Amino acid sequence: MVPPDQWFDLARLSVEVAATGAFALAGVLEGTRKRMDPVGICAVGFLAAFGGGTLRDLLLDRRPFFWVQHVEMLWGVLALCLLAMVVMRARHLALTERAILWPDAIGLGLFTASGVQLALDAGLPDLVVVLMGVVTGVFGGVLRDIVCNEIPAVFRDQRPYAVCAFAGGWACLWLDRAGWPEWAVMLITMTLTAGIRMLAVRQGWRLPGARL
Repeated sequence: MVPPDQWFDLARLSVEVAATGAFALAGVLEGTRKRMDPVGICAVGFLAAFGGGTLRDLLLDRRPFFWVQHVEMLWGVLALCLLAMVVMRARHLALTERAILWPDAIGLGLFTASGVQLALDAGLPDLVVVLMGVVTGVFGGVLRDIVCNEIPAVFRDQRPYAVCAFAGGWACLWLDRAGWPEWAVMLITMTLTAGIRMLAVRQGWRLPGARL
């Protein structure tokens, strides 16, 4: 019989894989929308998929990096990038900004939950735990937008993004402190973070902008 700790480690790895795939797809869509060549599209997909988790591992001093420890993720992201390009080319799909928002929101929720859980395991202070979730969920999208010659969406479009990860991180922390099962904490964090982001996009919620 598999011990509960191993089940949770497997569940957390599954979350990382799903988040990596979601962010890679968002990167491929953005690279395609910018009319990049296949190398550029794959590069953007890799940056979006691995950027946030790599920065998290650097800050937490975790070695090897998650994508080095599980090299299958590299092959999986490469295959996903190539497959997505073939499908989009064959079906002549019209890419809009909204098409990129959905996989991006899902990846945000998944990576936020993963980052918070790893920081909790490291015994870090509460605020640092939450910020690790934000960094993990947001930084891949920041790198994607920079490479695509855009001001990162998290800084410019005024729709809640990092705020969603911040709220989900605190919810994760409080549920963990309340003694909820780890699998339930991760599931609620993923759902809450992605749900707030999707609702914000659907309802057109916006944060107040700076005025000169």
